[in-house]
Amino acid sequence: MEISACFLAASLLLLSSFSSATDSKNNPADELVTVINSNRTSHKSPALFDNAGLGCIALQYIKAYEGQCGEVGDSKKPPDSSFIDTFAPNCGVEAPTLAPITGRLLACQSTYVSPEAAFNILIENARSLQILHDKNHTEVGAAVRGTDGGAPYFWCVLFSNGTRNSSFVLQGGVAKTVRPGCFSGNNDDCSGASSLSSALWTMVAAAWIAVAYGFGL
Repeated sequence: MEISACFLAASLLLLSSFSSATDSKNNPADELVTVINSNRTSHKSPALFDNAGLGCIALQYIKAYEGQCGEVGDSKKPPDSSFIDTFAPNCGVEAPTLAPITGRLLACQSTYVSPEAAFNILIENARSLQILHDKNHTEVGAAVRGTDGGAPYFWCVLFSNGTRNSSFVLQGGVAKTVRPGCFSGNNDDCSGASSLSSALWTMVAAAWIAVAYGFGL
């Protein structure tokens, strides 16, 4: 009985902590942008504007891979025409405001990792480090998305040399609803984080039932 009580207390503490971590104010895509800008400024490169329109397009970029981790790589990526034909309309980005993409970083993992860990995965070699510190960038958009509510998890960062407030402009100032997933610069609820929270609730509830059954509660 004492063991089960301790397990319940630990479970509630874990869920309470995770609930705070997955609040929309703690959007993992925004956190990734924070890590990116911190690294850039520490290497004497200017911080980048977190553009919601570009962030939404980064989420669409992930969606184009249809959950196929094996498709991630320099030789396999969505055609550039997708930006104007598919990504911009799906996000509600005004096509005339699209600006050149000056860099792309993409990673896929079988398990969810923190934004800090995702950054280390994205910056895997000298080429990706060069993209990160490129002084031609002025804006950034990041996104994270699971597949069918779970693994694998994709992280995407798009860079642009657009002009703040006049590139990747959203119709009406708000991105269209694009779920599941999270993208930076967005004030809406982060559906990707919510799905992780739901999964954890299910896991702990199942474990609690197992303990209760084992102790004949």
